[in-house]
Amino acid sequence: MDHRVRRPAVKVARTLARERIEIQDVPPPHPGPGEALVRVHTVTLCGTDLHIWEDDYATELPIVQGHEIAGVVESAPPGSRFQAGDRVAVSPMRWCGTCYACGIGRVNACRSSSCLGCYEDGGLTELLPAPLGDLHPIPENLPTGLAALAEPASIAMQAVLRGRPEKGEQALVMGCGPIGLLATLHLTSLGVDVIAADTAPERSEFASRFGATSTVVVKPDHALALPAEPSLVIEATGSPAAFTTAVDAVTTAGRVVLVGISDRSVTLSMRTLPVKDIDLLGSRNSQRRIGEALELLDEHRDAATALITHRLPFDRIDEAFPLLRSRSQLVGKVAVELMTS
Repeated sequence: MDHRVRRPAVKVARTLARERIEIQDVPPPHPGPGEALVRVHTVTLCGTDLHIWEDDYATELPIVQGHEIAGVVESAPPGSRFQAGDRVAVSPMRWCGTCYACGIGRVNACRSSSCLGCYEDGGLTELLPAPLGDLHPIPENLPTGLAALAEPASIAMQAVLRGRPEKGEQALVMGCGPIGLLATLHLTSLGVDVIAADTAPERSEFASRFGATSTVVVKPDHALALPAEPSLVIEATGSPAAFTTAVDAVTTAGRVVLVGISDRSVTLSMRTLPVKDIDLLGSRNSQRRIGEALELLDEHRDAATALITHRLPFDRIDEAFPLLRSRSQLVGKVAVELMTS
């Protein structure tokens, strides 16, 4: 007779095909050497998640989505710095450690990078094995559900720091989606004056809750009228028109950081960059900034709370993705809650 204890099945939300996600029962995971087992508390969703669900991303379906993850340690190896009950944010990034980018410390640009929930199964599961080095303690006063925002906050911080911000300077943030809003929050925390711009009036106005000193509504086929000339521009939309506007708007000898991504092409005169002597910088992922991001969120809990505009229990996961593409309401972050406390 088999007397082995059978552990209960674990629920996962698996995206099976275009716009089809299903909650399934799977065998419980077993953490490997150097891994802890994390009970997932909250996963927040972003535009990348929407594209994966729509099967419009470089992802092979089926996949368990979710890369913005916070949870509670279920078990950890003896002698590690974590123990059962510790609240943690999980870094989803994977890198090779051997390419040129990794060799100079820019693991965010690893040529063979991967990401949980994007290219391999991620956080929309009750239990998730994770390397100890990918776990980051959540500050005592920061709610676990807000800590899931550390991953997008780390991406926004990376973009801001790529731009070498200086206290007292004028910055323009193009796009008031979550990354733009979090970039605004980080810039203002560094003493930078921020103009926030978006095509939707309610979204640009929302940026004032993240520290923007002024907001601008971008109108198609109209020149962008700004209250001041920025020396730093963060482009967080991925729109070719916004890219062109960013380059036009920045002052001479200024910096433009592109964190928005698109496959569409942009055409610039070859006079533009040299004549204005602009630094044009790309920004991808983050350089292990989850810990710094948790500190930012902890210092600005009201803004972090405001960013999560919708919350859904795990069993209503199929409602989350249509919300992300809604144009009839203001949608910041959609949080999927796997634990109720």
